Amino acid sequence: MNLEHVIDNERVIDREGFRPNVGIVICNAEDQVLWGRRINGRDSWQFPQGGVHGGESPEEAMYRELEEEVGLRPEAVELLGRTQGWLHYRLPKRFIRKTESPVCIGQKQIWFLLRLTAPESAIKLDAHEDPEFDDWRWVSYWFPVSAVVDFKQAVYRQALAQLAGRLAPRQRNPRGRRRQR
Repeated sequence: MNLEHVIDNERVIDREGFRPNVGIVICNAEDQVLWGRRINGRDSWQFPQGGVHGGESPEEAMYRELEEEVGLRPEAVELLGRTQGWLHYRLPKRFIRKTESPVCIGQKQIWFLLRLTAPESAIKLDAHEDPEFDDWRWVSYWFPVSAVVDFKQAVYRQALAQLAGRLAPRQRNPRGRRRQR
């Protein structure tokens, strides 16, 4: 499927069992990234993310999720880049709901890198009636790779590596070497 096309209205889980999803990396002027603490997540922190609804493109889903999860409107951010294709992660077996049909075994994600252009006060975790985060902070660009739950670490590493070329040279590689664009 071409990434520019909308997700099929009839299928929210693909044939392989992956749910289409978008991940959102929001950076500030210092290239730190917004790190959110999930409500009822036992101190679980992650980037904003969410499912792609039927009839939505990944970019449309990203802007919807951006507003729902952190209260930011499209004019509050600048789109810096996105991953080249779908990045996948599998859920641990204990999280797979085998009684549902179709069974979801994980997520396939398009990741977007945004720069906050509005004041920090524009970030509103309670903008939606059912908030997903109860706290947030700025962290260094590569910090989330080791801080997120273990089964998401590889996809975070892949996404940040692909998006790093859109930032200042110091963020491009966790070992200090410049990445090729």
